Amino acid sequence: MTTFKLSRRGFMATSAAGALTLGLPLRATAQDGPLKVAGIYTVPVEQQWVSRIHLAALAAQEAGEIEYTYSENTANTDYPRVMREYAEQGVGLIVGEIFGVEAEAREVVLDYPDTAFLMGSSFKEDPAYPNLAVFDNYIQDAAYLSGIIAGAMTGSGNIGMVGGFPIPEVNRLMHAFMMGAKEMNPDIAFQVSFIGSWFDPPKAKETAYAMIENGADLLYAERFGVSDAAKEKGILAIGNVIDTQSDYPDTVVASALWHFEPTMNAAIAAVKDGSFTAADYGVYSFMKEGGCSLAPLGTFEGKVPDEAMALVAEKEAAIKDGSFTVEINDEEPKSS
Repeated sequence: MTTFKLSRRGFMATSAAGALTLGLPLRATAQDGPLKVAGIYTVPVEQQWVSRIHLAALAAQEAGEIEYTYSENTANTDYPRVMREYAEQGVGLIVGEIFGVEAEAREVVLDYPDTAFLMGSSFKEDPAYPNLAVFDNYIQDAAYLSGIIAGAMTGSGNIGMVGGFPIPEVNRLMHAFMMGAKEMNPDIAFQVSFIGSWFDPPKAKETAYAMIENGADLLYAERFGVSDAAKEKGILAIGNVIDTQSDYPDTVVASALWHFEPTMNAAIAAVKDGSFTAADYGVYSFMKEGGCSLAPLGTFEGKVPDEAMALVAEKEAAIKDGSFTVEINDEEPKSS
Protein backbone atom coordinates (compact mmCIF):
# COMPACT_ATOMS: atom_id res chain seq x y z
CA MET A 1 0.00 0.00 0.00
CA THR A 2 1.42 3.37 -0.94
CA THR A 3 1.43 6.46 1.27
CA PHE A 4 -1.81 8.46 1.23
CA LYS A 5 -1.26 11.73 -0.58
CA LEU A 6 -3.61 14.00 -2.45
CA SER A 7 -2.49 16.33 -5.17
CA ARG A 8 -4.20 17.18 -8.41
CA ARG A 9 -3.61 18.85 -11.70
CA GLY A 10 -0.62 19.16 -13.91
CA PHE A 11 -0.04 18.99 -17.61
CA MET A 12 2.60 18.88 -20.29
CA ALA A 13 2.54 19.56 -23.99
CA THR A 14 2.34 16.45 -26.15
CA SER A 15 5.75 15.00 -26.96
CA ALA A 16 7.42 14.61 -30.31
CA ALA A 17 7.74 10.88 -29.70
CA GLY A 18 3.99 10.61 -29.23
CA ALA A 19 3.41 12.37 -32.54
CA LEU A 20 4.89 9.36 -34.32
CA THR A 21 1.77 7.36 -33.50
CA LEU A 22 -0.82 9.89 -34.64
CA GLY A 23 -4.20 8.41 -35.37
CA LEU A 24 -3.30 4.76 -34.84
CA PRO A 25 -5.67 2.55 -32.84
CA LEU A 26 -4.48 0.32 -30.03
CA ARG A 27 -2.37 -2.45 -31.51
CA ALA A 28 -3.51 -5.11 -29.07
CA THR A 29 -5.45 -7.90 -30.76
CA ALA A 30 -9.11 -8.52 -30.09
CA GLN A 31 -9.67 -10.65 -27.00
CA ASP A 32 -12.17 -13.27 -25.92
CA GLY A 33 -13.00 -14.11 -22.32
CA PRO A 34 -12.29 -12.00 -19.23
CA LEU A 35 -10.06 -8.97 -19.81
CA LYS A 36 -7.44 -8.16 -17.19
CA VAL A 37 -8.27 -4.73 -15.74
CA ALA A 38 -6.39 -2.78 -13.06
CA GLY A 39 -7.53 0.31 -11.20
CA ILE A 40 -5.07 2.83 -9.75
CA TYR A 41 -6.55 5.32 -7.30
CA THR A 42 -4.99 8.14 -5.27
CA VAL A 43 -7.65 7.90 -2.57
CA PRO A 44 -9.51 5.09 -0.77
CA VAL A 45 -12.04 3.24 -2.91
CA GLU A 46 -14.71 4.45 -0.46
CA GLN A 47 -14.19 8.03 -1.62
CA GLN A 48 -17.15 9.31 -3.66
CA TRP A 49 -15.61 9.74 -7.10
CA VAL A 50 -13.39 6.68 -7.06
CA SER A 51 -16.09 4.47 -5.54
CA ARG A 52 -18.16 4.78 -8.71
CA ILE A 53 -15.28 3.53 -10.88
CA HIS A 54 -14.56 0.73 -8.43
CA LEU A 55 -18.19 -0.43 -8.31
CA ALA A 56 -18.45 -0.44 -12.10
CA ALA A 57 -15.33 -2.60 -12.31
CA LEU A 58 -16.68 -4.99 -9.69
CA ALA A 59 -19.94 -5.25 -11.64
CA ALA A 60 -18.06 -6.08 -14.85
CA GLN A 61 -16.07 -8.71 -12.98
CA GLU A 62 -19.25 -10.22 -11.52
CA ALA A 63 -20.63 -10.40 -15.07
CA GLY A 64 -17.56 -12.37 -16.13
CA GLU A 65 -16.29 -9.65 -18.47
CA ILE A 66 -13.06 -8.84 -16.64
CA GLU A 67 -10.56 -9.94 -14.00
CA TYR A 68 -10.09 -6.92 -11.74
CA THR A 69 -7.41 -5.82 -9.34
CA TYR A 70 -6.64 -2.40 -7.92
CA SER A 71 -4.31 -0.20 -5.87
CA GLU A 72 -5.71 2.55 -3.65
CA ASN A 73 -4.06 5.43 -1.74
CA THR A 74 -1.41 5.63 -4.45
CA ALA A 75 0.67 8.79 -4.06
CA ASN A 76 1.12 10.83 -7.23
CA THR A 77 4.88 10.30 -6.92
CA ASP A 78 4.28 6.53 -7.11
CA TYR A 79 1.59 6.61 -9.76
CA PRO A 80 3.79 6.17 -12.88
CA ARG A 81 5.61 3.26 -11.24
CA VAL A 82 2.35 1.47 -10.45
CA MET A 83 1.16 2.05 -14.02
CA ARG A 84 4.34 0.41 -15.32
CA GLU A 85 4.00 -2.52 -12.95
CA TYR A 86 0.50 -3.34 -14.11
CA ALA A 87 1.46 -2.91 -17.78
CA GLU A 88 4.45 -5.23 -17.31
CA GLN A 89 2.09 -7.83 -15.79
CA GLY A 90 0.11 -7.91 -19.02
CA VAL A 91 -2.98 -6.02 -17.83
CA GLY A 92 -5.05 -5.13 -20.89
CA LEU A 93 -6.88 -2.07 -19.50
CA ILE A 94 -5.65 0.25 -16.78
CA VAL A 95 -8.19 2.64 -15.26
CA GLY A 96 -7.50 5.55 -12.94
CA GLU A 97 -7.01 9.28 -12.49
CA ILE A 98 -3.99 11.20 -13.71
CA PHE A 99 -5.08 14.72 -12.77
CA GLY A 100 -1.96 15.31 -10.69
CA VAL A 101 0.50 13.41 -12.91
CA GLU A 102 -0.50 14.27 -16.46
CA ALA A 103 3.06 14.63 -17.75
CA GLU A 104 4.52 11.55 -16.09
CA ALA A 105 1.53 9.35 -16.92
CA ARG A 106 1.67 10.23 -20.59
CA GLU A 107 5.32 9.19 -20.72
CA VAL A 108 4.29 5.79 -19.38
CA VAL A 109 1.48 5.47 -21.92
CA LEU A 110 3.94 5.92 -24.79
CA ASP A 111 6.12 3.11 -23.43
CA TYR A 112 3.25 0.58 -23.50
CA PRO A 113 1.44 1.02 -26.83
CA ASP A 114 -0.31 -2.35 -26.53
CA THR A 115 -1.92 -1.48 -23.19
CA ALA A 116 -5.17 0.49 -23.04
CA PHE A 117 -5.35 3.35 -20.52
CA LEU A 118 -8.67 4.90 -19.49
CA MET A 119 -7.87 7.82 -17.23
CA GLY A 120 -9.70 10.63 -15.50
CA SER A 121 -8.20 13.84 -16.84
CA SER A 122 -8.97 17.53 -17.19
CA PHE A 123 -7.74 17.40 -20.77
CA LYS A 124 -9.26 16.01 -23.92
CA GLU A 125 -8.08 13.06 -25.95
CA ASP A 126 -4.86 13.51 -27.90
CA PRO A 127 -4.05 11.41 -31.00
CA ALA A 128 -0.39 11.60 -30.00
CA TYR A 129 -1.35 9.09 -27.30
CA PRO A 130 -3.54 6.65 -29.26
CA ASN A 131 -3.87 4.17 -26.37
CA LEU A 132 -4.97 6.82 -23.83
CA ALA A 133 -8.68 7.58 -23.54
CA VAL A 134 -9.88 10.19 -21.05
CA PHE A 135 -13.06 10.60 -19.02
CA ASP A 136 -14.62 12.73 -16.34
CA ASN A 137 -17.82 12.81 -14.33
CA TYR A 138 -19.96 14.98 -16.56
CA ILE A 139 -23.03 14.67 -14.32
CA GLN A 140 -24.18 18.27 -14.72
CA ASP A 141 -27.58 16.98 -15.85
CA ALA A 142 -28.32 15.35 -12.50
CA ALA A 143 -26.70 18.22 -10.58
CA TYR A 144 -29.07 20.64 -12.31
CA LEU A 145 -32.11 18.57 -11.31
CA SER A 146 -30.92 18.36 -7.72
CA GLY A 147 -30.59 22.15 -7.76
CA ILE A 148 -34.26 22.52 -8.67
CA ILE A 149 -35.15 20.53 -5.57
CA ALA A 150 -32.76 22.58 -3.45
CA GLY A 151 -34.29 25.80 -4.69
CA ALA A 152 -37.71 24.59 -3.59
CA MET A 153 -36.54 23.41 -0.17
CA THR A 154 -34.52 26.40 1.07
CA GLY A 155 -36.50 28.74 3.25
CA SER A 156 -33.88 31.44 3.75
CA GLY A 157 -32.82 31.53 0.10
CA ASN A 158 -29.24 31.07 1.33
CA ILE A 159 -27.41 27.92 0.19
CA GLY A 160 -23.91 26.88 1.26
CA MET A 161 -21.67 24.99 -1.18
CA VAL A 162 -18.53 23.18 -0.04
CA GLY A 163 -16.18 21.75 -2.69
CA GLY A 164 -12.76 20.14 -2.80
CA PHE A 165 -10.86 22.21 -5.38
CA PRO A 166 -12.13 24.78 -7.92
CA ILE A 167 -11.33 22.58 -10.91
CA PRO A 168 -13.52 21.92 -13.97
CA GLU A 169 -14.84 18.61 -12.59
CA VAL A 170 -16.24 20.36 -9.52
CA ASN A 171 -17.02 23.76 -11.01
CA ARG A 172 -19.37 22.45 -13.70
CA LEU A 173 -21.45 20.55 -11.16
CA MET A 174 -21.72 23.54 -8.86
CA HIS A 175 -22.78 25.81 -11.71
CA ALA A 176 -25.40 23.32 -12.88
CA PHE A 177 -26.74 23.00 -9.33
CA MET A 178 -26.91 26.78 -8.95
CA MET A 179 -28.70 27.11 -12.29
CA GLY A 180 -31.27 24.55 -11.18
CA ALA A 181 -31.85 26.28 -7.84
CA LYS A 182 -32.43 29.60 -9.59
CA GLU A 183 -35.19 27.99 -11.66
CA MET A 184 -37.23 28.02 -8.44
CA ASN A 185 -35.92 31.29 -7.02
CA PRO A 186 -33.70 33.60 -9.10
CA ASP A 187 -32.77 35.56 -5.97
CA ILE A 188 -31.11 32.70 -4.10
CA ALA A 189 -27.73 33.58 -2.59
CA PHE A 190 -24.86 31.11 -2.59
CA GLN A 191 -21.89 30.79 -0.25
CA VAL A 192 -19.11 28.97 -2.12
CA SER A 193 -15.95 27.62 -0.54
CA PHE A 194 -13.25 25.07 -1.41
CA ILE A 195 -11.33 23.17 1.27
CA GLY A 196 -8.23 22.34 -0.80
CA SER A 197 -8.55 18.58 -0.29
CA TRP A 198 -10.35 15.62 -1.80
CA PHE A 199 -10.75 13.83 1.49
CA ASP A 200 -10.83 15.91 4.67
CA PRO A 201 -14.26 15.47 6.30
CA PRO A 202 -13.37 17.49 9.44
CA LYS A 203 -12.33 20.51 7.36
CA ALA A 204 -15.43 20.22 5.15
CA LYS A 205 -17.55 20.04 8.28
CA GLU A 206 -16.02 23.16 9.82
CA THR A 207 -16.47 25.06 6.56
CA ALA A 208 -20.12 24.03 6.49
CA TYR A 209 -20.59 25.16 10.10
CA ALA A 210 -19.38 28.64 9.13
CA MET A 211 -21.88 28.79 6.27
CA ILE A 212 -24.72 27.79 8.57
CA GLU A 213 -23.68 30.51 11.01
CA ASN A 214 -23.86 32.89 8.05
CA GLY A 215 -27.48 32.02 7.28
CA ALA A 216 -27.40 28.94 5.04
CA ASP A 217 -30.33 26.60 5.65
CA LEU A 218 -29.35 24.08 2.96
CA LEU A 219 -25.93 22.74 1.94
CA TYR A 220 -24.52 21.31 -1.28
CA ALA A 221 -22.34 18.42 -0.08
CA GLU A 222 -19.70 18.01 -2.76
CA ARG A 223 -17.35 16.62 -0.07
CA PHE A 224 -17.71 14.18 2.79
CA GLY A 225 -18.31 15.93 6.12
CA VAL A 226 -20.82 18.50 4.86
CA SER A 227 -23.87 16.33 5.44
CA ASP A 228 -22.64 15.63 8.97
CA ALA A 229 -22.66 19.36 9.69
CA ALA A 230 -26.13 19.70 8.21
CA LYS A 231 -27.40 16.79 10.31
CA GLU A 232 -25.96 18.18 13.53
CA LYS A 233 -27.42 21.64 12.89
CA GLY A 234 -30.79 20.36 11.76
CA ILE A 235 -30.73 21.71 8.19
CA LEU A 236 -30.97 20.02 4.78
CA ALA A 237 -28.32 18.88 2.32
CA ILE A 238 -28.00 17.79 -1.31
CA GLY A 239 -25.60 14.94 -2.09
CA ASN A 240 -23.19 14.45 -4.97
CA VAL A 241 -21.94 11.41 -6.94
CA ILE A 242 -23.21 8.80 -4.45
CA ASP A 243 -26.53 8.27 -2.62
CA THR A 244 -26.20 8.86 1.13
CA GLN A 245 -29.92 9.24 1.85
CA SER A 246 -30.04 6.08 3.94
CA ASP A 247 -27.19 7.43 6.10
CA TYR A 248 -28.86 10.83 6.52
CA PRO A 249 -32.61 10.11 6.24
CA ASP A 250 -33.64 13.43 7.79
CA THR A 251 -30.96 15.51 6.09
CA VAL A 252 -30.15 14.54 2.49
CA VAL A 253 -33.11 15.45 0.30
CA ALA A 254 -31.66 14.42 -3.07
CA SER A 255 -28.38 13.49 -4.74
CA ALA A 256 -26.91 13.64 -8.22
CA LEU A 257 -25.58 10.14 -8.93
CA TRP A 258 -22.72 9.18 -11.23
CA HIS A 259 -22.96 5.80 -12.96
CA PHE A 260 -19.58 4.74 -14.36
CA GLU A 261 -20.90 1.50 -15.84
CA PRO A 262 -21.57 2.93 -19.35
CA THR A 263 -18.02 4.31 -19.47
CA MET A 264 -16.43 1.11 -18.21
CA ASN A 265 -18.46 -1.15 -20.47
CA ALA A 266 -17.68 0.90 -23.58
CA ALA A 267 -13.95 0.73 -22.85
CA ILE A 268 -14.01 -3.01 -22.17
CA ALA A 269 -15.85 -3.65 -25.43
CA ALA A 270 -13.40 -1.50 -27.40
CA VAL A 271 -10.35 -3.27 -25.97
CA LYS A 272 -11.86 -6.67 -26.61
CA ASP A 273 -12.65 -5.97 -30.26
CA GLY A 274 -9.35 -4.19 -30.87
CA SER A 275 -10.86 -0.76 -31.57
CA PHE A 276 -9.70 1.10 -28.43
CA THR A 277 -8.04 4.41 -29.28
CA ALA A 278 -7.71 8.00 -28.05
CA ALA A 279 -11.24 9.21 -27.29
CA ASP A 280 -13.23 11.28 -24.82
CA TYR A 281 -15.33 8.87 -22.77
CA GLY A 282 -16.82 11.74 -20.78
CA VAL A 283 -19.96 11.63 -22.92
CA TYR A 284 -20.92 8.34 -21.28
CA SER A 285 -21.56 10.26 -18.04
CA PHE A 286 -24.39 12.25 -19.62
CA MET A 287 -27.93 11.44 -18.48
CA LYS A 288 -29.07 10.42 -21.97
CA GLU A 289 -26.30 7.78 -21.95
CA GLY A 290 -27.33 6.45 -18.55
CA GLY A 291 -24.25 7.92 -16.91
CA CYS A 292 -26.06 9.92 -14.25
CA SER A 293 -29.40 10.18 -12.54
CA LEU A 294 -31.24 11.82 -9.68
CA ALA A 295 -31.32 9.52 -6.64
CA PRO A 296 -34.66 8.41 -5.21
CA LEU A 297 -35.94 10.87 -2.62
CA GLY A 298 -36.43 8.16 -0.02
CA THR A 299 -37.74 9.68 3.20
CA PHE A 300 -38.33 12.98 1.41
CA GLU A 301 -40.75 11.44 -1.07
CA GLY A 302 -43.86 13.63 -1.05
CA LYS A 303 -42.13 16.38 0.93
CA VAL A 304 -40.73 18.32 -2.03
CA PRO A 305 -43.22 20.85 -3.46
CA ASP A 306 -45.23 19.51 -6.41
CA GLU A 307 -44.18 22.47 -8.54
CA ALA A 308 -40.53 21.50 -8.20
CA MET A 309 -41.11 17.82 -8.91
CA ALA A 310 -43.15 18.69 -12.00
CA LEU A 311 -40.29 20.83 -13.28
CA VAL A 312 -37.78 18.06 -12.50
CA ALA A 313 -39.85 15.58 -14.54
CA GLU A 314 -40.20 18.05 -17.41
CA LYS A 315 -36.50 18.90 -17.54
CA GLU A 316 -35.38 15.29 -17.14
CA ALA A 317 -37.48 14.24 -20.12
CA ALA A 318 -36.12 17.14 -22.17
CA ILE A 319 -32.52 16.25 -21.25
CA LYS A 320 -33.05 12.65 -22.30
CA ASP A 321 -34.68 13.48 -25.62
CA GLY A 322 -32.10 16.15 -26.40
CA SER A 323 -34.47 19.12 -26.46
CA PHE A 324 -32.78 20.70 -23.42
CA THR A 325 -29.06 20.86 -22.68
CA VAL A 326 -27.60 21.75 -19.31
CA GLU A 327 -24.81 24.27 -19.77
CA ILE A 328 -21.28 23.06 -19.00
CA ASN A 329 -19.52 25.90 -17.20
CA ASP A 330 -16.02 25.03 -15.97
CA GLU A 331 -15.23 28.46 -14.54
CA GLU A 332 -14.75 28.78 -10.78
CA PRO A 333 -18.11 29.60 -9.12
CA LYS A 334 -18.24 32.54 -6.75
CA SER A 335 -20.35 33.42 -3.75
CA SER A 336 -23.27 35.70 -4.54
